[in-house]
Amino acid sequence: MSHPRIELVVHDRVARLTLRRLEKLNAIDADMVEALMQACRTIERSDARVAILSGDGHRSFCAGGDIDAWSSLDADVFSRRWLRDGHDAFDALARLSVPLIAVMNGHALGGGLELATCADLRIAEAHVKIGQPEPGLGIIPGWSGTQRASRRFGAQLVRRMALFGEVYGAEEALALGLVDKVVTRGEGLAAADAAAARVLQRSPRATELTKMLINAAEGEESERVVEALAGAVAAASSDLTEGLAAYRQKRTPQFDR
Repeated sequence: MSHPRIELVVHDRVARLTLRRLEKLNAIDADMVEALMQACRTIERSDARVAILSGDGHRSFCAGGDIDAWSSLDADVFSRRWLRDGHDAFDALARLSVPLIAVMNGHALGGGLELATCADLRIAEAHVKIGQPEPGLGIIPGWSGTQRASRRFGAQLVRRMALFGEVYGAEEALALGLVDKVVTRGEGLAAADAAAARVLQRSPRATELTKMLINAAEGEESERVVEALAGAVAAASSDLTEGLAAYRQKRTPQFDR
C-alpha cells in the first residue's frame, strides 16, 4: 500500500506500518485517518500474522491530532466527521485480527498515545515522553483516550495524565504500565522484530482467537467477538453442510442430533 501519509509493507508475514509525516511530527490529519483505515483493510486481507506500527524519525511517534487540521472545523463537522472517523480508524487498529506492536520511537502525546493504546504491545525508546495534553487546549482526549485508555491502563492513571497534566518519561511509563518494554534510542524496531518473531512461532488461529477473547474481556467489541466465535463454530459444523445441501436440492434438511 502506497499513501503520502503512511507506508505499509507486508513481508514474511509481518506488516510494517509507518506514519510518514515527519514535517508535522507525524501528526494525524483527515488523510492519515483514512490511510489508517485503508491500511487495516489491507493487513486483514494479507498473509500478515503480526503488525508493527511506528513513526517516521525519532522526535515523535505521533504528535496526536494535527491542531491546524481540526481547529478550523466547525463544531458539526468536528463531531460528525473528525471524531467519528478517527474512532473508526483507531477501533480498526485495536481490533486487527493479528497482534499489533507499537514502536514508540518518539514522543506520544494526546492522539499519539491513543494510537499506541490500540496496540497489544508497546515498546518505548528511552527518550520518549508520554501524556494527554488535550484538556490544556480546551478539548478532551477524543479517540478513546478516556475509554480504551482507562480499560488498558486504569482510570486513575488516565486521570493523572488528562486531569492533572502529568507527563511521563519512558522508564516511569514502564513502571506505571503505560508501556511494556523500554529500549535505547534507535532500538525500537529491532525489539519489535524480536517480538514479532515470537508471534510467528505460535499457532496463527489460536493467536487470533486468543486476541479476540482478551479484547472481549476488556470490553473491546464484545458483541462482535461473541458472534464471530459462534459463527465460526456453526460454519465448521456438519449442520451447515447439510443445510446448504438441502437448500440447493430443495428438500427438508436432516440435521444430526
